Amino acid sequence: MQGMLGRQITEKLQATIAQVPAVVLLGARQVGKTTLAKTIAKDIDSIYLDLEAPEDLLKLSDPTSFLSAHADKLVILDEIQRSPELFPVLRGLIDKNRAQGRRAGQFLLLGSASMDLMRQSSESLAGRISYIEMSGLNVAEIVGNQDGRQTLWLRGGFPDSYLAADDDLAMDWLENLVRTYLERDVPQMGFRVPAARLRRLWTMLAHLQGETINYSKLASNLEVDAKTVSNYIDILTDLLLVRHLEPWHTNVKKRLVKSPRYYVRDSGILHRLLGINSYDDLLSNPVLGKSWEGFAVENILSVLPSRAETYFYRTAAGAEVDLVIKMPSSEIWAVEIKHGVAPKLGKHYSQTCDDVGATHRYILYGGDDEFPVGNDVKIISLAGLMEKLHSG
Repeated sequence: MQGMLGRQITEKLQATIAQVPAVVLLGARQVGKTTLAKTIAKDIDSIYLDLEAPEDLLKLSDPTSFLSAHADKLVILDEIQRSPELFPVLRGLIDKNRAQGRRAGQFLLLGSASMDLMRQSSESLAGRISYIEMSGLNVAEIVGNQDGRQTLWLRGGFPDSYLAADDDLAMDWLENLVRTYLERDVPQMGFRVPAARLRRLWTMLAHLQGETINYSKLASNLEVDAKTVSNYIDILTDLLLVRHLEPWHTNVKKRLVKSPRYYVRDSGILHRLLGINSYDDLLSNPVLGKSWEGFAVENILSVLPSRAETYFYRTAAGAEVDLVIKMPSSEIWAVEIKHGVAPKLGKHYSQTCDDVGATHRYILYGGDDEFPVGNDVKIISLAGLMEKLHSG
């Protein structure tokens, strides 16, 4: 059933493969990278290797010889962060193929950890590689009714969670995913972090969804120092499980909040960590508004052009915009995110939009309509805003 879900980045990925020698498709584990790669590969002469499978690793015991024998195919290497020693080999093969006239479509690399992978690959493959990040399912990729949106929000964007037969099975699946990350993936990356402690931190971040955080306070609760907390958060960020949003700081003479905000990226994992097991549970939980905010942020970011920049804006006096988007065209979109269907416009919102130089001003709400509320501000649905950003 998962293959039936059309993924928005399919055409972008196909176009990029046709233009550059190597493409890295980044995304959290189980987000659908392998399914998408194999779907694309059906229409191309290709070979797929899973770098977690012993039999495939054996084929690469002499990688230059094996990959040279398949030089006319698209080679898909899954979980590439497991074998960073391959990057110099790929560089040699790309340059050899380029000398023979083949310039694109040689390697598709799938990875579920971002920072190290991007650093290692960019050092070895500078000028030969492009990066595409794959998010979980977004509201534009599912059946567009309210029930579908509520299910996606509760269960998150991992296809196996969203498509589960019921909420209990979805939450069981998410619990297993959380444990796999803590007990297998983090140790395999070389981090010596007690699984129970990292889970406590992850849960603390869930309680602080969309807020700036006090490292010292978290450190005290975990009985470690602030630097250790920072390192732990970096691990979760690197695994594409936590997002940090930087504060807007351009051309504003007011005292601004300078600390980043943190979000547990997948709403299903957020709810699993907080023990929220049904939509009714969510509606009665204090995290409701911040959960919706994080869900909206991830959905919006999944359709932005790659060179768009995203921030939040908050002054020391409390004036804020939840999401400020600087588009490649230099347009600035200010988006305030409200869960309810009757949102109120803050009295300072227009002035705050002026402060950031906003050219587009939206209040994103929980309903389905779009209508103006004065001073060039529009109320809009999540799906409606995503459509405007995607087409714009």
